[in-house]
Amino acid sequence: MHPLPYSYKSPLLTLDHVSMRYGPDLILRDLNAQVLDVVRPGLSQGQVVGIYGRSGIGKSVLCRLLAGLAAPTAGTVLVGEAQEPVQAGMVGYVQQRYPLFGHYTLEGNLLLAARRRHPAAEARDRVAHFLTRFGLAAHARKYPAHLSGGQRQRAAIAQQLLCSEHLILLDEPFSGLDVAMIDEVKRLIVEVTTLDELNTVLIVSHDIATTTALADRLWLLAPERSPDTGQLLPGATLSPRHQYNLAQLGLAWHPDVESEPEFVEFVEGIKQEIRGS
Repeated sequence: MHPLPYSYKSPLLTLDHVSMRYGPDLILRDLNAQVLDVVRPGLSQGQVVGIYGRSGIGKSVLCRLLAGLAAPTAGTVLVGEAQEPVQAGMVGYVQQRYPLFGHYTLEGNLLLAARRRHPAAEARDRVAHFLTRFGLAAHARKYPAHLSGGQRQRAAIAQQLLCSEHLILLDEPFSGLDVAMIDEVKRLIVEVTTLDELNTVLIVSHDIATTTALADRLWLLAPERSPDTGQLLPGATLSPRHQYNLAQLGLAWHPDVESEPEFVEFVEGIKQEIRGS
């Protein structure tokens, strides 16, 4: 498979020597990585980053740092075109249970989110736009208890986009879904990335094939060994060899990429890396 035309502009997310320690335990060690604004000729193309790692490796800790819900022990997480230190609310964080206020309608939940960043009239216009784009307009007056799981997920993603900047973090968005629902979530993620060139979706997932098919960049969180002694170093990190540019490899943005032999081989290689980490 051949790479499709693309170029890069400014960074939208930077991990600058990020480490996290809880008491004596080093959980994350010296993470250095960037997500750049991808430009594709004639297209509005956002970014999708897949984040992998074994259970217990520190993915949840990394999520909290990326969302500004915790501060790293060392280093800085920078977000947006201005590359500002992240604070809570700058990155939308959609957790698995899709929390919505049960005593507000779907429209009411979205308005609460939109009013955090926009004046009342603009908030209403933006909510109407998102309800239409996400196929939720017919359900605007329903309460969360009367929405399907897929509708709640779409609502939660719209909610976070309305109150955050252009970055959104999805925690296990494919977990427990049937094939039809997985296809719907994939279409939704593509919809989010094509709403705006700066929209960046970070997906933490154990579904490696599905996430890789959507992504243009992958991060594998894993421990590393000392080059001198071969001993495992404390804390997981993102080594350069575990940061994969799928656009450069020719595996990004191709329809039905999951059926291609190069893709299947690549995914199996990622699985082997995870097993060996």
